[in-house]
Amino acid sequence: MSTLTHILTFFLLCFSFARSNPFSRPAVFNFGDSNSDTGCLVGAAIESINPPYGHRFFGHPSGRYCDGRLVVDFLLDAMDMPFLNAYLDSIGAPNFRKGCNYAAAGSTVLPATATSVSPFSFGVQVNQFLHFKARVLELREGKGGKKLDKYLPAEDYFQKGLYMFDIGQNDLAGAFYSKTLDQILASIPTILAEFESGVQRLYDQGARNFWIHNTGPLGCLAQNVAKFGTDPSKLDEFGCVSSHNQAAKLFNLQLHALCKKLQGQYTDGNITYIDIYSIKSNLIANYSRLGFQQPIMVCCGYGGPPLNYDSRIVCGQTKMLNGTLVTAKGCDDSSEYINWDGIHYTEAANQYVSSQILTGKYSDPPFSDKMPFLLKLKF
Repeated sequence: MSTLTHILTFFLLCFSFARSNPFSRPAVFNFGDSNSDTGCLVGAAIESINPPYGHRFFGHPSGRYCDGRLVVDFLLDAMDMPFLNAYLDSIGAPNFRKGCNYAAAGSTVLPATATSVSPFSFGVQVNQFLHFKARVLELREGKGGKKLDKYLPAEDYFQKGLYMFDIGQNDLAGAFYSKTLDQILASIPTILAEFESGVQRLYDQGARNFWIHNTGPLGCLAQNVAKFGTDPSKLDEFGCVSSHNQAAKLFNLQLHALCKKLQGQYTDGNITYIDIYSIKSNLIANYSRLGFQQPIMVCCGYGGPPLNYDSRIVCGQTKMLNGTLVTAKGCDDSSEYINWDGIHYTEAANQYVSSQILTGKYSDPPFSDKMPFLLKLKF
């Protein structure tokens, strides 16, 4: 796969999209988990991540669970917007003029429990936004509010801004450790009721533009294959765990139905549902044709083929295993891999996913007819 082709293709894509972007918004407020966390969980000092995280683009760990940029970064680029600072960024002069990111790795839609990886469940993230908005308006009304223009959103940005969501993966994947598939499927309406409640709270605060990602094929993540796919009969033709993908599909079906309901309910709003599952499934099914060499095996991990994943040691960590000091190292060329660390995608895979989102073909309502150019992507 040519890295230069990646860069040139996506540059042209982003330039064209930004130049006449019908979805141009003054600010973006993002809610989610590690798929779009730009530094919240690390900023909370709950976890730390080490090199080679971030090496491909930032040159160092950036708070992202990736070797470089996330889908949200590419989408912001395409909107001609700066990367979103994490809500918990306190060092490095964070700028929230164009929005804020509340996503935190490990977060769930349902309220966190004592054993949760992240305390920042969806409801907490919404509370953080409400606090952020109230504080911004308070500061802007005070003396010297004008001086804050270049750091904080204008009041009307909260209504005109785009509210992005990518969450639910951890509710499903985490449940498989303690529940049956039937129990997990039965819990989906409860998860989505919690999600709807959070969206309603944002709507009541003036939010009108919602961009909602569904969840990807969880059964194709090396972490889940290693734990739940040891019996070949549990795997599909692509080597993915069938039960996990079944749960993801039903979740997405019901999430799509919820979005259709909200589209009818919020007549003065815009609700866009994005089918991430189809994009990622197509990538895994056609990985070779799209220029990748490894659809499931991990780039940064330990253990070697077929998965190069060991749950006892995370990417970038050095640890004593079975009496031997070992390190979970990165591969030579992460652009050949879809999976970065067993759970998260590589920058190259995120770039592909983003390019497909921007075709407008995977959204409801679709916006491909509004795109100002014809895409001829080559990876």
